[in-house]
Amino acid sequence: MKDADIKRLFYVHIFCIISIVLTTFIPSFFLEDFSVLETHLTWLCICSICVAIINVVLYLQVKPNPSSKRSSIFHKISRLLKSCVYFFISCLLFHAIIVLYGAPLIELMLETFLFAVILSTFTTLPCLCLLGPNIKAWLRVFTKNGASSIWDNSLQITTMSSVIGAWLGAFPIPLDWERPWQVWPISCTLGATFGYMAGLLISPVWIYRNRKQLTYKSR
Repeated sequence: MKDADIKRLFYVHIFCIISIVLTTFIPSFFLEDFSVLETHLTWLCICSICVAIINVVLYLQVKPNPSSKRSSIFHKISRLLKSCVYFFISCLLFHAIIVLYGAPLIELMLETFLFAVILSTFTTLPCLCLLGPNIKAWLRVFTKNGASSIWDNSLQITTMSSVIGAWLGAFPIPLDWERPWQVWPISCTLGATFGYMAGLLISPVWIYRNRKQLTYKSR
């Protein structure tokens, strides 16, 4: 493992964090009365789009897992379409899981789906960027000792921290505090966002501290 690879990982994660921070300030210059709490659905859409663009652009530039074979245009288009389908399926699955965990089935459906979209952006999209629409690769990465690179480790940490953050964000909702951020799904989306950002910061630090113990098998 080279320190240069860890630095690349760190820089990619820093740019992802900056993109999220900017979505809380930049839109207010163009949209009247914009705020994360008051216009939460608007912020959800902007944040999801910005994080998605940054992820795609950065991973295309960094190319952490370059393919040894030259792909045809047809193959690239097919891969792109499959990735879009996988992302949409991920949104539907997250939506269904969130409803099963107690979210309203009919009421606030748009809010629930947008929450599922941003959660997919934090978890599924990086997997698509790094691993492609390859279910076997995903299952391999998220099994014990399945990581074959530092990028796989970062996927494990950021995905887990995003989901845990969203889960923890649900705890204040039923409490009788009558705070504006307790409205569904604000606390959950904020929890997922903070969890994702925490994972982005923790993963390169954890990898750097454990770089001597980490060994990767070629797949």
